[in-house]
Amino acid sequence: MFEGVFPALVTPFTKDDKVDEDGLRSNIAFVIENGVSGIVPAGCTGEAATLSHQEQKNIIDIAIDASSVPVIAGTGSNNTKEAIEITKYAADAGADAAMLITPYYNKPTDAGLIKHYKTVAETCDIPIILYNVPSRTGKNMTADVVAELAKVENIIGIKEASGDITQVSKIIELTREQDFIVLSGDDSLTLPILVLGGKGVVSVAANIIPRQVSDMVSAFLDGKLDRARELHHILSPLFRALFLETNPIPVKTAMGWLGLAAGELRLPLSPLSEENATKLRSVLESLVML
Repeated sequence: MFEGVFPALVTPFTKDDKVDEDGLRSNIAFVIENGVSGIVPAGCTGEAATLSHQEQKNIIDIAIDASSVPVIAGTGSNNTKEAIEITKYAADAGADAAMLITPYYNKPTDAGLIKHYKTVAETCDIPIILYNVPSRTGKNMTADVVAELAKVENIIGIKEASGDITQVSKIIELTREQDFIVLSGDDSLTLPILVLGGKGVVSVAANIIPRQVSDMVSAFLDGKLDRARELHHILSPLFRALFLETNPIPVKTAMGWLGLAAGELRLPLSPLSEENATKLRSVLESLVML
């Protein structure tokens, strides 16, 4: 169920700063029509940090209702009680799994991380995917911590966005005897992580190029390494351009240009600079997308 491409969906906002529910449904239909394996609503790319709990719950409900593929709901928080509340909600709503970011700002010790995730897993009846993104949280979840958490029955995998390929390799090494999946959290590292034994990607780029990212991953999984490598090199300039500024600023900008539902950014995020907009537009034009 959790192999392939899972777009980290943006949350489209209206001019008056409400969630654009029709736009979200349209985006979900677009990525599913273009071959993705599942969807991830209400994560970092979905500006979860600025969503109210009710907005987050509504987005999860819409994603489940609109999707014909597995839904991995973003339910993380730096407050364990809140993480439990949202994760229970996602489970009751019918999500196929929950993805929980490491607690941000608090900077818990390794022991705190283990206790946080074990507490959520023991309380919530849903498969749980860890999410390690130290550039946002200020705390790296080491391979040894991941290996310890992989022993918990309903902790089934990790979205790894540390950018450290050595760490990813060690996670796969330490968990290779278990039914534990590693998903890339960085489009640029998807192919290297697949080579090491990863199963797919939670992708920012798949908001705008779901077919191409899906083709790259499928090519690798089908044993067509040359084709997967070719697509990786073709798409890499876009993978990089989507992080010219804080995600999801570039991808929402690109979606607006392409006629997809992106809408406004929610403060404190602000529009893409003119200089970086020019760079992003150039990359999109080179891929014949504009």
